[in-house]
Order: sequence, then C-alpha cells, then structure tokens
Amino acid sequence: MRGNVVDMAVGIVIGGAFGKIVSSFVADVLMPPIGLALGGMDFAKLSITLQEATEGAEAVLLKYGVFMQTIVDFLIIAFAIFMVVKAMNSMKKEEETVEAAPEPPAPSNEEVLLTEIRDALRAGQ
Repeated sequence: MRGNVVDMAVGIVIGGAFGKIVSSFVADVLMPPIGLALGGMDFAKLSITLQEATEGAEAVLLKYGVFMQTIVDFLIIAFAIFMVVKAMNSMKKEEETVEAAPEPPAPSNEEVLLTEIRDALRAGQ
C-alpha cells in the first residue's frame, strides 16, 4: 500500500507541473496565433463590463476570454490523461495475455478410477 501512496503523490506533483506547462502553452503559444488569425484579438482581454469603475471600486468584468483559455487547457489535459490511461490499459491487457494459463489440476484418484471403469466397460461391449 505504501508504494501506491508514493505513486499517487508523484502523479499529483507531475500533474500539477503538467497543468502549469499546459496553461503556459495555451496562453503564450497557442492562443496568440489564433487571436492574430481572428483579427488581432487578445483572448485574455475579452470581457464584458458589468459595472464601470468608480472612485472606490474597480470595474466588474465578466472575463469570458480567460474562461475560453481555461477550457482549452482542460481539453488538452483531459486528452493527455485519456491517452495515458489508454496506454496503461493496453499494456495491462498485453501482460495478461503473456502470462500463461495455469495448468489444469491433475485428476483425482477417484476420477482416474472412474475413467478406467468407463474405458473397461466400453472395451467389453
């Protein structure tokens, strides 16, 4: 059980780092060319102003551009996890097929005796 806990802890740490890498990839590498192709828009700045800024408070914004980037992050991470799980399942199936089936147990003395009686009766007819 301790090995499984260590494996899970390593997976969580690597998953957190992978999430940061994917977020950076989407925000800094993937979305700028897409925004440029769509007329030079910056997805991180896409928002709807719900309330203008006042002297005592900042503007209230609905930042749907950041939300779209987060959805792309999620889709990339979900696809990567899907591929890892699929690879692990196929490796697991290969291991199961490689393992030889156990030999059937030897017949008991009673089964051997009954087989001899059956064969003797067949030979006598």
